[in-house]
Amino acid sequence: MAPDMLIPALKTPHLPLVQQDPWLMPFEPVLRRRLTRLNQRLDEIKDKWGSLTKFASSHQHLGLNYDSRKRGFWYREWAPAAEGLSLIGDFNGWDRYGTPLKRGEDGVWEVFLPDRDYKDRLTHGSRFKVHVRTAKGGKDRLPATLHRAVQDEHTHDFAGQLWRAEKPFVWTDQKFRIHNHVKEPLIYEAHVGMATEDERVGNYREFADNILPRIQDGGYNCVQLMAVMEHPYYGSFGYHVANFFAASSRFGTPEDLKYLINEAHQRGIAVLLDIVHSHAVKNEAEGLADFDGSGNQYFHPGPRGNHPGWDSKLFDYGKPEVQRFLLSNLRYWLEEYHFDGFRFDGVTSMLYQHHGEGVAFSGYEQYFGPEADEDAILYLQLATTLVHEMKKGALLIAEDMSGLPGLCRPITEGGVGFDYRLGMGIPDYWIKLLKHTRDENWNLHDLWYVLTNRRAGEKTVAYAESHDQALVGDKTLSHWLLDKAIYEHMRKDDPDPITDRGVALHKLIRLLTLSLGGEAYLNFIGNEFGHPEWVDFPREGNNWSYHFARRQWSLAENSDLKFEQLLAFDHAQLTLARKNHLLAHPAAHQLNIDTVNQVLIFERGPLIFVFNFHVSNSIPDYHFFVPKSGRYRILLSTDAPEFGGHNRVDTSLTYETFEEEGLEKLSLYVTNRTALVLMRIG
Repeated sequence: MAPDMLIPALKTPHLPLVQQDPWLMPFEPVLRRRLTRLNQRLDEIKDKWGSLTKFASSHQHLGLNYDSRKRGFWYREWAPAAEGLSLIGDFNGWDRYGTPLKRGEDGVWEVFLPDRDYKDRLTHGSRFKVHVRTAKGGKDRLPATLHRAVQDEHTHDFAGQLWRAEKPFVWTDQKFRIHNHVKEPLIYEAHVGMATEDERVGNYREFADNILPRIQDGGYNCVQLMAVMEHPYYGSFGYHVANFFAASSRFGTPEDLKYLINEAHQRGIAVLLDIVHSHAVKNEAEGLADFDGSGNQYFHPGPRGNHPGWDSKLFDYGKPEVQRFLLSNLRYWLEEYHFDGFRFDGVTSMLYQHHGEGVAFSGYEQYFGPEADEDAILYLQLATTLVHEMKKGALLIAEDMSGLPGLCRPITEGGVGFDYRLGMGIPDYWIKLLKHTRDENWNLHDLWYVLTNRRAGEKTVAYAESHDQALVGDKTLSHWLLDKAIYEHMRKDDPDPITDRGVALHKLIRLLTLSLGGEAYLNFIGNEFGHPEWVDFPREGNNWSYHFARRQWSLAENSDLKFEQLLAFDHAQLTLARKNHLLAHPAAHQLNIDTVNQVLIFERGPLIFVFNFHVSNSIPDYHFFVPKSGRYRILLSTDAPEFGGHNRVDTSLTYETFEEEGLEKLSLYVTNRTALVLMRIG
């Protein structure tokens, strides 16, 4: 019996998600329960708060906020299990009993600080904390919705800082619309601190002035910023967040970050925040852990509140107060800093109670069974609903390796509401291939499967490598391909065969990933020119060195080196994709896989892609089928000299189809380790 005969016949009406994928039929009751629960929660929120947007406003009420009507500051903190709270800071000599808060019925403590008493003491730059007394004793803590945290360079202690700039930042991006500039996302993943060539921490303004022009010139239309949310340990790459509402002060001021985003918008570049709602740092001095002494205020109690692999705390998404805290966080970044969307980190960890640790996803029952975290799924549905309501065209990307059906489909269809998911299997495949298989033994059928294996109707961000592959303990693609040759044989006049192979495959891997792997494309900062080395942030194990936590832009600017050629190729492939709206076209259609000659040919949109992965076999008169007769010309050749190639293919020629065995075919000189992109011109 054919496999499709095993699929139960659909009986309408069904959720659109189920209509698209009949294998979901047994799990439709779960999908409907999730929708029902979401609608019930939205009704509850509307009844109490008026709207989801108003519900997501705790940052306007909690923390230190100025009341212009009463002329003074309110400080409020949700700490239901605490026995007492006092605001402390340089304004009161850090007196732990001088400014006590009063407890309200909802577990929110508050105190009002009128200007008549505090105008000259509580000023721009003032540092403060909150002293929380619990049954376990008293501790000085950072407020939960703190908008700025700064670290003392001598004691390394973090404190809150009141930020009231004399001249508020003036935005000039009113005309920027995401959908006008981002037809198909070409994403530049970046870390502000490591974006300088100097061995130090870079800042927001340097990134805006020096790196944004590179991103624009390179053809990218989105920048995805890592490590913006404040984190006490620089080496965590920003993934152990302590202060969710604070832009990291190690990179500059709030106005500096606004300047960066405003400049990006002026250049037609959308800015995505790499947001971490999957976990939080376990530090009590800087973060939220055991804030009110209960052990389960923001996080699950007991072992469930600890991530087994990340050494961090896990949110209790079922608590209304936690939902409000996290949703308010999304609204804050959208409104205060004009971000254009989010890349949600660690979504797999959120979706399942086992967090994806050591789990191989092989059946649909794993997505909808008892291991699914229904509270987290509800939160994610609320989050995607809020963001899409607040900002038209906002982009939401999920980092998920489980392949949950419907994750990137609209909620009304039974989905979770994300726009894209990261194609995490693609970079893993490339690294595994380079580690374990000689390129003469690459299996083109496997390669095709990995790069095209994605759910129909759910958009994927394809990438050959991201920060995950570049971190210390692994290597970048260029380093795997070139090893020590990346330091010794990168001059353009050096004929070293290892470098020649590495440069050729670096281009092929990126072009194949871009053209075959998804509906969006991502590159990690510097990898567009084959940046050497991994990323290693200052830590005790490397003697607190910044040597590997920077980007050597001068390599790509040196006209004597092949890095310049790799950069030129990256620009060329993105220009090709952008001009032809490649990523907006349906998935590629395979035309030929020739395992003898290691040739892969496919069509996507108006373009024909011809890849020859053979280590040595160049074929002078290679015949292959094309769907339409006519004349074709080569738009891009990876073998072009400006890209470090050998110029073996004449790209000025026009190629006409001919009939052979009843099929329309082309004949090309298909050189080894080369990719050609053709278009029909008549």
